[in-house]
Amino acid sequence: MAKKLWGSRFQKKTNVLVDKFTSSISYDYRLAKYDILGSIAHATMLGKQKIIPVADANAIVKGLSIILKDVENGKFKPNFQAEDIHSNIQELLENKIGKASERLHTARSRNDQIVLDIKLYLKDEVVVLAGGISCLQKSILDFAKKNINVIVPSYTHLQVAQCVLLAHHLLAYIEFLERDKERIIDASKRIDSMPLGSCALSGTGLNIDREFVRKQLGFKSVTANSIDSVSDRDFVIEVLAGLSITAVHLSRIAEDLILWSTKEFNFIDIDFSFCTGSSIMPHKKNPDVLELIRGYTGNIIGDLSSVLVLMKGLPLSYNRDLQLDKPKLFDGIDTVKNMLEILPQIFGNIKINKDVVAKRVMDESLFSVDVVEYLIRKGLSYRQAHDIVGKMVKDCLDKGKNISSLSNSDLKKYSDKFNPDVKKILNAWASISLKISSGSTNPRLVSAQIRAWEKKLG
Repeated sequence: MAKKLWGSRFQKKTNVLVDKFTSSISYDYRLAKYDILGSIAHATMLGKQKIIPVADANAIVKGLSIILKDVENGKFKPNFQAEDIHSNIQELLENKIGKASERLHTARSRNDQIVLDIKLYLKDEVVVLAGGISCLQKSILDFAKKNINVIVPSYTHLQVAQCVLLAHHLLAYIEFLERDKERIIDASKRIDSMPLGSCALSGTGLNIDREFVRKQLGFKSVTANSIDSVSDRDFVIEVLAGLSITAVHLSRIAEDLILWSTKEFNFIDIDFSFCTGSSIMPHKKNPDVLELIRGYTGNIIGDLSSVLVLMKGLPLSYNRDLQLDKPKLFDGIDTVKNMLEILPQIFGNIKINKDVVAKRVMDESLFSVDVVEYLIRKGLSYRQAHDIVGKMVKDCLDKGKNISSLSNSDLKKYSDKFNPDVKKILNAWASISLKISSGSTNPRLVSAQIRAWEKKLG
């Protein structure tokens, strides 16, 4: 184990198993950039406040800047023998500038340091995640525009229900993805408070300037309570909650595409480059990417659950258990980012089997509600209209006979309100055009929604 930031009081070295069990460098090394940025701001403040000699502060900033450059250029190699990223950076700094490095940890604890690192990391990741969601929304919107005239059967209970424009179905994805994006962005409000200066839990008696550090690091505010500052992980939970909801939505999109690509549905053809084959069945074309999106969603929900369970019994303030929030946070963010990266490519390579879909929307059961509303407009109550159409479905559709094949006299047997014009609504385009309520599948309304989303998404 490399040199620790503590231990002068200890009469024995820690057991090698303890070193191995407590080390976090294997995952928190990814916070190196943020640890250095926080330390640069902190050292600059210490020098400005004359808490440490200005010459030492300048040496620390210079040394850290060199290490930061290595991190940004990909030359930084973590020392996996270090206890954590803080110890690793401290040791590197000591090797570069010598004794002056010992002043860096003045008026600071690893307790407030790690919260700062995570918050700085999340401030960047929130922007990336929001951008990834927008990218997916745009790819779905492009797919909707290219297939604006395609009508598909829609489902409730996975049973055929009514006709909708495919674009209308796709806009539903864009709507819930927008809520996901809003949740992620809104979480940044709780992230954007600077904890450094809280130290171990009670603050410091040294004349630090937290406002200066806040401005240096671009935070909106400083945390108000030092105990809460070092023990709070609400912001981690909130981000994971947002990621879990996002993943659930991505899983539902994946499930639709999986179903639509089956031989039973055959609505779409997913490009071979996003499918895999079978080691035993040569004919197979499996949507494995989409299935894994569905599967990984469980991992992300598990990440959220793990941190919630981790936090539920912790007394204030800091406890070492909090070290374990980072693997779950990193996993959740990485997994959702991977999903958001591949799904736009999938949507850009889907072919609609238009002939198959057109044949499916000839099923006249899709228009039963339109016939009910036809009778309502003729003055019948909903109950009367529903019963009449139910009888027609039983007599005709359930027996493989179309309602459109009924003669005018046959129609009159069900209700004297029926006229020959009822047959004009027994087709998919008439069905969707009859919908006039805001937010419905009417082609004019859907086109307006597409234009609105084009403007909103840029």
